[in-house]
Amino acid sequence: MGSEHFWSKALERSEQAEANGALIPLMTTPVDLAGADAEQFELRALNAALPKHHRPEGPKPNPFRPWDPHLEVERIDQQHVLILNKYPVQRAHMLLITQNWASQIHWLQPDDWRALVMVDRDSTGLWFFNSGERAGASQPHRHLQLLPRHLEERICPRLSWFKRHLQQTAQTADPAQHPDPLSRSCVIAERPRATDPDEEAMRLHDLYRSLAARLGLGGISAELQPSFPYNLLLTRSWLALIRRSQDEIHGFSVNALGFAGYLLATSRSDLSWLRTHGGEQLLRSVVSDFSGCTDAVC
Repeated sequence: MGSEHFWSKALERSEQAEANGALIPLMTTPVDLAGADAEQFELRALNAALPKHHRPEGPKPNPFRPWDPHLEVERIDQQHVLILNKYPVQRAHMLLITQNWASQIHWLQPDDWRALVMVDRDSTGLWFFNSGERAGASQPHRHLQLLPRHLEERICPRLSWFKRHLQQTAQTADPAQHPDPLSRSCVIAERPRATDPDEEAMRLHDLYRSLAARLGLGGISAELQPSFPYNLLLTRSWLALIRRSQDEIHGFSVNALGFAGYLLATSRSDLSWLRTHGGEQLLRSVVSDFSGCTDAVC
């Protein structure tokens, strides 16, 4: 367990940034869900309109070039910086962004993993990444995101689903063999560890490449960008990739947090559909069903 320096600094910076108007927390209200999978999801309703850069219409300015210095937590090496999410639902929601331009739809690079490990060894939790607009990304500038968690906290509402999927994956390495399209669209593996942070970063990058190939996203060395959009989730224990077909369905924009079990309803969301069909069916509607690939490319 790290010293949580980054987490503490993010909380301190949040108070300062909110006081001067640089940080604008999104106000939400919990919404109860019924049904068999209700305990796997945490649904919150947004109490106001979405910020402009989250809306589908109009131009989307890049808030990371330059980033707001009031939101800066700390520089991480020469290429990355840790900043606060300007519109958080959770306190101390942090973004690990590249200091110079890098595309969100291109492959993550070893330097991205090194920066992640540097932060994670001090302040860990639920890491996630949305590879472009169809995977729920609101910005084209590369950013990984961290929701800090204490060791005793549940990492996410759908943790039990990922644990089951990890056990199933140990029995079959072929995602196409899973009977459920949601499972077929997700590959998962135990997180590698190493004493040396650079070695751990390379192991994570190698696992990322391996999972991407298994999911039919393409080969990192061969293609500039993946063949399909995807979400990435990383915890202390496992790394998962989910292959996507679209961002929105029934008025719900689903990013990586949706697969972790966190859903956000806006004025456009069809709550009656969600209550009738459940969160799992919502997720099935936005994945790209994996039915087998040749040479790692569908």
